Amino acid sequence: MHRRDFLSCLALTALSTRSGFSFATSTPIARQVLPLWPDLPPGGGGPSGSLEVSRKGAQRNIAMPTLTVLTPPKPNGHAVLIAAGGGYTRIEMAKEAWPAATWLTARGYTAYVLSYRLPHEGWKDGAFVSLQDAQRALRMLRQREKQVSVLGFSAGGHLLGMAVTRPDFRSYMATDALDNLPASADRAALIYPIITLEAPYTHTSTHKILVGKQASASADAAWSVQEFVNPQSPPFFLVQAEDDPISDPHNTLIMAAACQRQHVPVEMHRYPSGGHGFGMGKPGTPTTQWPGLYEKWLSQSRQQPS
Repeated sequence: MHRRDFLSCLALTALSTRSGFSFATSTPIARQVLPLWPDLPPGGGGPSGSLEVSRKGAQRNIAMPTLTVLTPPKPNGHAVLIAAGGGYTRIEMAKEAWPAATWLTARGYTAYVLSYRLPHEGWKDGAFVSLQDAQRALRMLRQREKQVSVLGFSAGGHLLGMAVTRPDFRSYMATDALDNLPASADRAALIYPIITLEAPYTHTSTHKILVGKQASASADAAWSVQEFVNPQSPPFFLVQAEDDPISDPHNTLIMAAACQRQHVPVEMHRYPSGGHGFGMGKPGTPTTQWPGLYEKWLSQSRQQPS
């Protein structure tokens, strides 16, 4: 690793801790921050200055995308790539990614938290830069781990949904031998995800950032996850509250229907209340039930060959 990258990783370690990540667990968790790219990331341009972390633990101004790896004392051989949401304008690490990572490592899973580039932060490749980072991250996990799942929240669910349904799509030119590996996953959990950008579901920040308010129907379809579900797609686990004001509750129904049409296994859990952004569950609502169901789903996947 170049000295500049090493120093940047040290800086990110301090910032990620300040953003709400806590080591208050019953067992020691090893943490490592990995740069996604061997040098400058593809896409051209990007923001200047250092990573910014809000008081609520959301990241933005991401010039150097990374993976933060949290390894439990006794890894079970199953790794999970985590992408938090934020409408592609920020990444809600403290609300979604760090709690999910802590929960997973407590159960023996190795967690990889993705800090991905945000399209509106001056990147010449625009909407593609987040997908480039997600695909690169999946290839890194494929190189390092026996079994790979993904866990995406909101816009992070959209990002990982696009990545795992299009593992052969070339969003960037190969940079090294790693890019010859498949950008695929064995399982995919999408929590209150943005799935479709097609009308009438064009009100989201995800739609505004990725395609713009005046986008054509073909552009909307090109960035809608359900359009790319195919028989080779991984099994999906979907969660949403029926009173979600951000991601229209039809999103999970649309995704489940796409999976059923393509004969892709899908498990869906919808709750009458909980809103949006409930992370690992909002106290006082039935959304607190989903992590237990997810744990059972992940455990079953470990009993099957990848």
